[in-house]
Amino acid sequence: MTSIETELAPLEFSVTKNLAARSAAQRDEILQNPGFGSTFTDHMVDICWSARGGWHRPRVQPYGPIALDPAAAVLHYGQEIFEGIKAYRHADGSIHTFRPDQNAARLQRSARRMALPELPAEYFIQSLRELIAVDGAWTPSGEDQSLYLRPFMFAKEAFLGVRPAQKVAYYVIASPAGSYFSGGVKPVRIWLSETYARAGRGGTGAAKTGGNYASSLLPQAEAAEKGCDQVVFLDQDGNVEELGGMNVVFVYKDGRIVTPQSDSILEGITRNSLLQLAEDRGHTVERRAVSLNEWRDGVASGDIVEVFACGTAAVVTPIGTLVAEGFEDEQPRGDLALSLREELTDIQYGRREDKHGWLYRLDA
Repeated sequence: MTSIETELAPLEFSVTKNLAARSAAQRDEILQNPGFGSTFTDHMVDICWSARGGWHRPRVQPYGPIALDPAAAVLHYGQEIFEGIKAYRHADGSIHTFRPDQNAARLQRSARRMALPELPAEYFIQSLRELIAVDGAWTPSGEDQSLYLRPFMFAKEAFLGVRPAQKVAYYVIASPAGSYFSGGVKPVRIWLSETYARAGRGGTGAAKTGGNYASSLLPQAEAAEKGCDQVVFLDQDGNVEELGGMNVVFVYKDGRIVTPQSDSILEGITRNSLLQLAEDRGHTVERRAVSLNEWRDGVASGDIVEVFACGTAAVVTPIGTLVAEGFEDEQPRGDLALSLREELTDIQYGRREDKHGWLYRLDA
């Protein structure tokens, strides 16, 4: 079990129950086919921060609209970050999450880059526990189902001026999630964006902030027009960066596993976990720059035997085809990605021993 070192006293949350909460029957009907990101639980966490008062007024309240002043800084200057983490129902009914200390640390790194206050890891973990204490029944138990938790933070101070906001809001909402792949995991077609960039050197690429995702929407639409499922970006040096919301991993015939690494790439917790499991099996892992030429030449020569993407939502997605203006490269098919996916999800759902202590129980 993940151990969260704590030096801070827990926050004292107030809880206001949602008088319009769905009935158990209504909730169960939703959980039969929850989809992804379209239905939300009955409550949410809300914690305030100010430069003068620090973190204060923690509460669990009914899920609903957030009132913002039209001059709120986030609406004008985009000072905003978020996280994505899942809660899993185990066979004994308990509810666990996966490596929340890593999500807490990444949220802090994102906050630092976006000039937002750093939420202590203890408060991050507690915010998840407090929401589960009220809405834990929304955690589904079906195959590959989970409760997707979305912590987020934004500048709410009302002012027009380019400086860090002195008033900030932190929320956690939750959405029951079904299997990402209906009918099983299938290789995807990837469009290579050579016109648009997701991030740049010294930019916000390593922060989980909405602007990075907004900048990927137009090239994602371009990918759809080309008959592709996702888009992959290059950095200014022609090296492979990442997909719109997933990391890329290359498997070489000598057993090496290589993943692009730079200050413009989001540090993926799912990716790092998969790479650790691969190292446990004896694979050598390299985190370094990977050029587009190395990718294409490696596939053509047979040196690269498998390519996949990974992230919180889908866990692992094999890449079947790389498409660009002027070429369409079929990618080699292997079985390591799906084998690692099975091992990781078995740990997350409590079906396999958690040798690294990654699981953290939320409902205890």
